[in-house]
Amino acid sequence: MRVLVIENFIKTPLGQIEGALSDAGAAIDLRRVFAGDPVPDDASGHDAMVVLGGAQSALDDAEHPYLAAVAALTRKFGAASKAVLGVCLGAQLVARGHGARNLLGRPVEFGWRDVLPTAAGRDDPLIARIGQGAPLFHWHTDTFSLPPGAVHLASSDMTAVQAFRIGEAVYGLQFHFEADRPLVTSWTADFADVIAEYDPGWTDRMPDEAAQNGPAADAAGAAIARAWVDLATDIVKRGKPG
Repeated sequence: MRVLVIENFIKTPLGQIEGALSDAGAAIDLRRVFAGDPVPDDASGHDAMVVLGGAQSALDDAEHPYLAAVAALTRKFGAASKAVLGVCLGAQLVARGHGARNLLGRPVEFGWRDVLPTAAGRDDPLIARIGQGAPLFHWHTDTFSLPPGAVHLASSDMTAVQAFRIGEAVYGLQFHFEADRPLVTSWTADFADVIAEYDPGWTDRMPDEAAQNGPAADAAGAAIARAWVDLATDIVKRGKPG
């Protein structure tokens, strides 16, 4: 399985998704589009697509002209019945590509916060992995409306649509399930000045919050990653002659 990975921002790696892809023997085609790597024209060269997070607005085409192409490409993958996984900004781009409204400039949702499944989410292959809810990591202001025809899978206190699915395997997840404790620790150091603007006590508080919420968040995030990779792999196998 050949997986296209769109990295939208510096120091925003695959995190726990990388381990799940590696375990499945997937080949990763990493495109650091923020650094000038090209966005493919279509889905023909890949079996699945992952779109990662970033500090940009999903509509910031003037500063980041590749965003429109990424959003459109998520729709092309879906139309080709290939799996798509958007995380945070990536979810916002999946939503944009599928006709949703991007909601900009809301209050920041940051840190480990509970994500709760909807009734549909409890039956979904990915979101069922959080059980009745789990403290996943968040870092966003922007979000989105539910795309037309999408299934609403999860919410949080601050964000009505935390996850959705379109068709069988096109997913948008607003929360950072891929961010385990090592990645959050790295972000805390790498982006300390930015974080201090809206949560000046985070650096001191983070170790205690990580100890309290990290084990459950890491386990749920790893399970979500494995579930999506399993789904993408199954779709590829079904598409090949027996």
